[in-house]
Amino acid sequence: MKDFFCHEQALCESAKIGARTRIWAFAHVLPKATIGADCNICDHVFIENDVVIGDRVTVKCGVQLWDGIVVEDDVFIGPNATFSNDRYPRSRQHLEKYPLTKIEKGASIGANATILPGLHIGAHAMIGAGAVVTRSVPPNAIVMGNPGRITGYVGTDRSRKATTSTHEIDAHGVQQLDVKGVTLRKLPQARDLRGSLVALEFEQHVPFSVNRSFVVFGVPNREIRGEHAHKVCHQFLVCLSGQCSVVVDDGTVRQEVKLDDPGLGLHMPPMTWGIQYQYSEGAVLLVLASHHYDPDDYIRDYGQFLSMTTKQTDAS
Repeated sequence: MKDFFCHEQALCESAKIGARTRIWAFAHVLPKATIGADCNICDHVFIENDVVIGDRVTVKCGVQLWDGIVVEDDVFIGPNATFSNDRYPRSRQHLEKYPLTKIEKGASIGANATILPGLHIGAHAMIGAGAVVTRSVPPNAIVMGNPGRITGYVGTDRSRKATTSTHEIDAHGVQQLDVKGVTLRKLPQARDLRGSLVALEFEQHVPFSVNRSFVVFGVPNREIRGEHAHKVCHQFLVCLSGQCSVVVDDGTVRQEVKLDDPGLGLHMPPMTWGIQYQYSEGAVLLVLASHHYDPDDYIRDYGQFLSMTTKQTDAS
Protein backbone atom coordinates (compact mmCIF):
# COMPACT_ATOMS: atom_id res chain seq x y z
CA MET A 1 0.00 0.00 0.00
CA LYS A 2 1.29 3.43 -0.98
CA ASP A 3 2.16 5.76 1.90
CA PHE A 4 2.14 8.84 -0.34
CA PHE A 5 -0.64 10.66 -2.21
CA CYS A 6 -0.80 10.73 -6.00
CA HIS A 7 -3.64 12.58 -7.69
CA GLU A 8 -5.69 10.46 -10.08
CA GLN A 9 -4.67 12.73 -12.95
CA ALA A 10 -0.95 12.58 -12.16
CA LEU A 11 1.43 10.02 -13.65
CA CYS A 12 3.91 8.69 -11.10
CA GLU A 13 6.06 5.88 -12.54
CA SER A 14 8.63 5.82 -9.71
CA ALA A 15 8.45 3.52 -6.71
CA LYS A 16 10.97 5.64 -4.79
CA ILE A 17 8.57 8.15 -3.24
CA GLY A 18 8.82 9.05 0.45
CA ALA A 19 6.08 8.88 3.04
CA ARG A 20 3.43 11.62 3.12
CA THR A 21 4.62 13.18 -0.14
CA ARG A 22 1.84 14.64 -2.30
CA ILE A 23 1.91 14.61 -6.10
CA TRP A 24 -0.81 16.71 -7.70
CA ALA A 25 -2.70 16.76 -11.00
CA PHE A 26 -0.85 16.57 -14.33
CA ALA A 27 2.54 16.02 -12.68
CA HIS A 28 4.73 13.36 -14.31
CA VAL A 29 7.47 11.51 -12.39
CA LEU A 30 9.67 9.15 -14.43
CA PRO A 31 10.54 5.65 -13.17
CA LYS A 32 14.06 6.21 -11.81
CA ALA A 33 13.43 9.53 -10.03
CA THR A 34 13.77 9.66 -6.25
CA ILE A 35 11.56 11.89 -4.09
CA GLY A 36 11.88 12.09 -0.31
CA ALA A 37 9.28 12.33 2.45
CA ASP A 38 6.81 15.15 3.11
CA CYS A 39 7.31 16.77 -0.30
CA ASN A 40 4.72 18.76 -2.23
CA ILE A 41 4.90 18.31 -6.01
CA CYS A 42 2.38 20.67 -7.54
CA ASP A 43 0.42 20.66 -10.82
CA HIS A 44 2.24 20.35 -14.18
CA VAL A 45 5.63 19.41 -12.70
CA PHE A 46 7.87 17.08 -14.74
CA ILE A 47 10.65 15.11 -12.99
CA GLU A 48 13.11 13.18 -15.15
CA ASN A 49 14.89 9.91 -14.28
CA ASP A 50 18.27 11.09 -12.92
CA VAL A 51 16.77 13.45 -10.35
CA VAL A 52 17.07 13.15 -6.58
CA ILE A 53 14.81 15.21 -4.31
CA GLY A 54 15.25 15.28 -0.53
CA ASP A 55 12.69 15.63 2.25
CA ARG A 56 10.19 18.47 2.79
CA VAL A 57 10.77 19.96 -0.65
CA THR A 58 8.13 22.13 -2.33
CA VAL A 59 8.08 22.25 -6.14
CA LYS A 60 5.43 24.68 -7.37
CA CYS A 61 3.49 24.52 -10.63
CA GLY A 62 5.14 24.48 -14.05
CA VAL A 63 8.64 23.34 -13.02
CA GLN A 64 10.71 20.78 -14.97
CA LEU A 65 13.56 18.99 -13.21
CA TRP A 66 15.90 17.39 -15.74
CA ASP A 67 18.53 14.66 -15.48
CA GLY A 68 21.49 15.66 -13.29
CA ILE A 69 19.58 17.75 -10.76
CA VAL A 70 19.86 17.12 -7.02
CA VAL A 71 17.55 18.98 -4.65
CA GLU A 72 18.43 18.69 -0.96
CA ASP A 73 16.08 18.86 2.05
CA ASP A 74 13.77 21.82 2.75
CA VAL A 75 14.22 23.50 -0.63
CA PHE A 76 11.48 25.70 -2.14
CA ILE A 77 11.22 25.96 -5.94
CA GLY A 78 8.80 28.63 -7.10
CA PRO A 79 6.35 28.45 -10.01
CA ASN A 80 7.82 28.21 -13.50
CA ALA A 81 11.42 28.23 -12.30
CA THR A 82 13.53 26.93 -15.19
CA PHE A 83 16.46 24.52 -15.01
CA SER A 84 18.66 23.31 -17.87
CA ASN A 85 21.28 20.58 -18.10
CA ASP A 86 23.11 21.23 -21.37
CA ARG A 87 24.86 24.50 -22.19
CA TYR A 88 25.01 23.70 -25.92
CA PRO A 89 21.84 21.70 -26.70
CA ARG A 90 21.14 20.25 -30.13
CA SER A 91 18.06 18.35 -31.24
CA ARG A 92 18.46 14.57 -30.88
CA GLN A 93 21.97 14.92 -29.42
CA HIS A 94 22.48 13.83 -25.81
CA LEU A 95 25.37 14.10 -23.38
CA GLU A 96 26.88 10.88 -22.06
CA LYS A 97 26.60 12.36 -18.56
CA TYR A 98 24.75 15.50 -17.58
CA PRO A 99 26.46 18.06 -15.33
CA LEU A 100 25.43 18.02 -11.68
CA THR A 101 23.19 20.90 -10.65
CA LYS A 102 22.73 20.93 -6.89
CA ILE A 103 20.26 22.99 -4.86
CA GLU A 104 21.54 22.72 -1.30
CA LYS A 105 19.56 22.43 1.91
CA GLY A 106 17.06 25.17 2.70
CA ALA A 107 17.61 27.22 -0.46
CA SER A 108 14.73 29.01 -2.21
CA ILE A 109 14.33 29.57 -5.95
CA GLY A 110 11.92 32.36 -6.87
CA ALA A 111 9.23 32.27 -9.53
CA ASN A 112 10.49 32.33 -13.13
CA ALA A 113 14.15 32.20 -12.09
CA THR A 114 16.53 30.47 -14.53
CA ILE A 115 19.37 28.24 -13.31
CA LEU A 116 22.11 27.33 -15.81
CA PRO A 117 23.57 23.79 -15.92
CA GLY A 118 26.20 22.53 -13.49
CA LEU A 119 25.72 25.19 -10.81
CA HIS A 120 25.52 24.80 -7.04
CA ILE A 121 23.04 26.95 -5.14
CA GLY A 122 24.38 27.13 -1.58
CA ALA A 123 22.49 26.22 1.57
CA HIS A 124 19.76 28.73 2.53
CA ALA A 125 20.52 30.95 -0.47
CA MET A 126 17.64 33.00 -1.86
CA ILE A 127 17.23 33.39 -5.63
CA GLY A 128 14.89 36.26 -6.52
CA ALA A 129 11.98 36.01 -8.93
CA GLY A 130 13.10 36.22 -12.55
CA ALA A 131 16.82 36.06 -11.73
CA VAL A 132 19.11 34.45 -14.32
CA VAL A 133 21.77 32.54 -12.38
CA THR A 134 24.93 32.04 -14.45
CA ARG A 135 27.39 31.20 -11.65
CA SER A 136 27.29 29.09 -8.50
CA VAL A 137 25.85 30.85 -5.46
CA PRO A 138 27.45 30.70 -1.99
CA PRO A 139 25.46 29.75 1.13
CA ASN A 140 23.01 32.37 2.44
CA ALA A 141 23.49 34.71 -0.54
CA ILE A 142 20.58 36.69 -2.00
CA VAL A 143 20.75 36.83 -5.81
CA MET A 144 18.69 39.08 -8.05
CA GLY A 145 18.71 40.36 -11.63
CA ASN A 146 19.93 39.32 -15.07
CA PRO A 147 22.66 38.24 -14.91
CA GLY A 148 22.14 37.31 -11.26
CA ARG A 149 24.22 39.25 -8.75
CA ILE A 150 24.57 38.95 -5.01
CA THR A 151 22.69 41.85 -3.45
CA GLY A 152 22.81 40.77 0.19
CA TYR A 153 22.94 37.87 2.61
CA VAL A 154 20.14 36.17 4.51
CA GLY A 155 20.11 37.24 8.16
CA THR A 156 21.76 40.63 7.61
CA ASP A 157 18.58 42.70 7.41
CA ARG A 158 18.40 46.34 8.47
CA SER A 159 18.36 45.46 12.16
CA ARG A 160 21.68 43.64 11.66
CA LYS A 161 23.45 46.47 9.80
CA ALA A 162 26.32 47.71 11.93
CA THR A 163 26.77 51.48 12.08
CA THR A 164 29.20 53.84 13.76
CA SER A 165 26.79 56.12 15.58
CA THR A 166 28.50 57.78 18.53
CA HIS A 167 26.18 56.22 21.12
CA GLU A 168 27.25 52.75 19.95
CA ILE A 169 31.00 53.28 20.42
CA ASP A 170 32.57 53.27 23.90
CA ALA A 171 35.12 55.74 25.30
CA HIS A 172 37.94 53.72 23.69
CA GLY A 173 36.39 53.97 20.25
CA VAL A 174 35.26 50.32 20.20
CA GLN A 175 31.86 48.99 19.18
CA GLN A 176 31.07 45.34 19.99
CA LEU A 177 28.98 43.80 17.22
CA ASP A 178 26.34 41.09 17.64
CA VAL A 179 28.74 38.55 16.14
CA LYS A 180 30.91 36.97 18.83
CA GLY A 181 34.24 38.75 19.31
CA VAL A 182 33.92 41.05 16.28
CA THR A 183 34.48 44.77 16.90
CA LEU A 184 34.43 48.01 14.94
CA ARG A 185 37.17 50.41 15.99
CA LYS A 186 37.39 54.14 15.42
CA LEU A 187 40.91 55.17 14.49
CA PRO A 188 42.27 58.62 15.43
CA GLN A 189 42.18 61.12 12.58
CA ALA A 190 43.77 64.51 12.05
CA ARG A 191 42.32 66.88 9.46
CA ASP A 192 43.49 70.31 8.33
CA LEU A 193 43.92 72.33 5.14
CA ARG A 194 46.79 70.09 4.06
CA GLY A 195 44.60 66.97 4.06
CA SER A 196 43.79 64.14 6.45
CA LEU A 197 45.79 61.57 8.41
CA VAL A 198 44.69 58.36 10.11
CA ALA A 199 46.89 56.79 12.78
CA LEU A 200 46.97 53.06 13.40
CA GLU A 201 48.92 51.85 16.45
CA PHE A 202 49.65 48.13 16.53
CA GLU A 203 48.49 46.27 19.66
CA GLN A 204 46.52 49.37 20.64
CA HIS A 205 44.09 50.10 17.82
CA VAL A 206 44.91 46.71 16.30
CA PRO A 207 44.42 44.28 19.21
CA PHE A 208 47.07 41.73 18.16
CA SER A 209 50.64 41.49 16.90
CA VAL A 210 50.74 41.95 13.12
CA ASN A 211 52.87 39.51 11.13
CA ARG A 212 51.37 39.93 7.67
CA SER A 213 49.53 42.48 5.59
CA PHE A 214 48.03 42.56 2.12
CA VAL A 215 45.98 44.94 0.00
CA VAL A 216 42.89 44.04 -2.05
CA PHE A 217 42.09 46.36 -4.97
CA GLY A 218 40.68 46.39 -8.48
CA VAL A 219 37.76 44.14 -7.50
CA PRO A 220 34.80 44.29 -9.94
CA ASN A 221 31.55 45.14 -8.18
CA ARG A 222 30.00 41.73 -8.84
CA GLU A 223 32.90 39.74 -7.37
CA ILE A 224 32.97 38.25 -3.88
CA ARG A 225 36.13 38.02 -1.75
CA GLY A 226 36.81 36.10 1.44
CA GLU A 227 34.23 33.35 1.94
CA HIS A 228 36.34 31.65 4.58
CA ALA A 229 37.25 31.61 8.24
CA HIS A 230 40.56 31.15 10.07
CA LYS A 231 41.26 28.67 12.84
CA VAL A 232 43.84 30.80 14.73
CA CYS A 233 44.52 33.94 12.70
CA HIS A 234 43.10 37.37 13.63
CA GLN A 235 42.38 39.91 10.89
CA PHE A 236 41.90 43.68 10.91
CA LEU A 237 40.26 45.30 7.87
CA VAL A 238 40.45 48.97 6.85
CA CYS A 239 39.02 50.30 3.57
CA LEU A 240 41.60 52.91 2.59
CA SER A 241 39.68 54.20 -0.41
CA GLY A 242 36.10 53.80 -1.61
CA GLN A 243 33.89 51.33 0.22
CA CYS A 244 32.95 47.67 0.52
CA SER A 245 30.56 45.61 2.60
CA VAL A 246 31.74 42.87 4.97
CA VAL A 247 29.56 40.02 6.25
CA VAL A 248 30.75 38.49 9.53
CA ASP A 249 29.29 35.27 10.92
CA ASP A 250 30.04 33.26 14.08
CA GLY A 251 27.88 30.29 13.10
CA THR A 252 24.87 31.60 15.03
CA VAL A 253 24.61 35.31 14.22
CA ARG A 254 25.33 36.99 10.88
CA GLN A 255 25.88 40.74 10.51
CA GLU A 256 26.89 43.15 7.76
CA VAL A 257 29.27 46.09 8.08
CA LYS A 258 29.93 48.83 5.54
CA LEU A 259 33.56 49.97 5.54
CA ASP A 260 33.54 53.41 3.93
CA ASP A 261 35.97 55.42 6.06
CA PRO A 262 39.76 54.89 6.43
CA GLY A 263 39.29 55.87 10.07
CA LEU A 264 37.22 52.72 10.72
CA GLY A 265 38.69 49.27 11.32
CA LEU A 266 37.00 45.90 11.67
CA HIS A 267 38.55 43.26 13.93
CA MET A 268 37.70 39.66 13.03
CA PRO A 269 38.93 37.10 15.58
CA PRO A 270 39.56 33.45 14.69
CA MET A 271 36.52 31.32 13.82
CA THR A 272 34.71 34.22 12.18
CA TRP A 273 33.34 33.53 8.71
CA GLY A 274 34.02 36.59 6.57
CA ILE A 275 32.78 37.75 3.16
CA GLN A 276 33.63 41.00 1.38
CA TYR A 277 31.47 42.20 -1.50
CA GLN A 278 29.88 45.29 -3.11
CA TYR A 279 33.26 46.91 -3.74
CA SER A 280 32.94 50.42 -5.14
CA GLU A 281 35.05 51.45 -8.13
CA GLY A 282 38.59 52.15 -6.96
CA ALA A 283 38.09 50.59 -3.51
CA VAL A 284 41.28 49.60 -1.69
CA LEU A 285 41.06 47.25 1.31
CA LEU A 286 43.98 46.83 3.73
CA VAL A 287 44.08 43.58 5.69
CA LEU A 288 46.39 43.06 8.70
CA ALA A 289 46.87 39.50 9.95
CA SER A 290 48.27 38.03 13.15
CA HIS A 291 49.93 35.07 11.41
CA HIS A 292 51.93 34.37 8.29
CA TYR A 293 50.07 32.74 5.42
CA ASP A 294 49.20 29.12 6.20
CA PRO A 295 46.76 27.28 3.90
CA ASP A 296 45.98 24.82 6.70
CA ASP A 297 44.59 27.67 8.81
CA TYR A 298 41.77 28.33 6.33
CA ILE A 299 38.25 26.90 6.59
CA ARG A 300 36.78 27.33 3.12
CA ASP A 301 33.63 25.22 3.40
CA TYR A 302 30.76 26.88 5.26
CA GLY A 303 29.25 23.54 6.29
CA GLN A 304 32.57 22.51 7.84
CA PHE A 305 32.73 25.89 9.61
CA LEU A 306 29.28 25.36 11.12
CA SER A 307 30.25 21.88 12.27
CA MET A 308 33.41 23.22 13.97
CA THR A 309 31.58 26.05 15.71
CA THR A 310 28.95 23.59 16.96
CA LYS A 311 31.68 21.36 18.40
CA GLN A 312 33.28 24.37 20.13
CA THR A 313 29.92 25.32 21.65
CA ASP A 314 29.27 21.77 22.84
CA ALA A 315 32.76 21.54 24.37
CA SER A 316 32.26 24.77 26.31
